[in-house]
Amino acid sequence: MRLEKCWFCSSTIYPGHGIQFVRNDAKIFRFCRSKCHKNFKMKRNPRKVKWTKAYRRVHGKDMTQDSTFEFERKRNRPERYDRNLAENVLKAIPKIDKIRVSREEKHHKNRMKGKKQKLQMEAVKELEQGISLVKAPSVLQKDPSLTLPKIKVSVSQQQAQENHPMEE
Repeated sequence: MRLEKCWFCSSTIYPGHGIQFVRNDAKIFRFCRSKCHKNFKMKRNPRKVKWTKAYRRVHGKDMTQDSTFEFERKRNRPERYDRNLAENVLKAIPKIDKIRVSREEKHHKNRMKGKKQKLQMEAVKELEQGISLVKAPSVLQKDPSLTLPKIKVSVSQQQAQENHPMEE
């Protein structure tokens, strides 16, 4: 049983599924569903379509280089049947999948490392700008303690001197 890859989105195509398109130069394009086939006919670039694997790899959202991908490529290559080899491969597949999943989780954690702090800063900034939407302006004028405290940022002397306008 040979599992093919979709030319457009890189998902697996099982036997009896998908569409094949053969160009005049005998190049075969396989598609997992009509969505991929239609996007191909519209001459869309898979690296620019957000839901494809190519987009995710180009923009750093998925792992691009890992030794576990090599095993997957080797598995897809037809070879002469050898009972011992087949047994070893079948034993190795779950181990390789487990390793790949753990590495993908680690990659995702590294990607999301600064996300929480960034979201908090954006929320504080949005709240500072739209405090009048949360509390009425008349209440803020009566009791200034209801406003958000200003965050103090220390600036070194060099930065302070560089930011002064030039004198003529």
